[in-house]
Amino acid sequence: MFETLYHVSERTQVDFIGAASENARYDLAIVYTRNFFDKPIVICLQTGKSLPLSQEDLQEDLIARTFRLKPAEAAEICMLLHEKLPLMSSREQYA
Repeated sequence: MFETLYHVSERTQVDFIGAASENARYDLAIVYTRNFFDKPIVICLQTGKSLPLSQEDLQEDLIARTFRLKPAEAAEICMLLHEKLPLMSSREQYA
């Protein structure tokens, strides 16, 4: 049996981004939600892995590990997402 911790329904905005570089093709979905401290959920559509992210969270090693990418690919993802993700102070994230 389960104890329900939360069940939230909301209408969200989802951006789908397809981009290609000399190194790889990237297919991402960004789900803007009020949950997860207002951080969007970034989903790598190739790996199916996801992570709540803001601009402050864009670290190449974190992106590489989570999305199972090579370091050069993680650097490109960080550059791509830097334009798309909100800038949030620590206070905003945990208020």
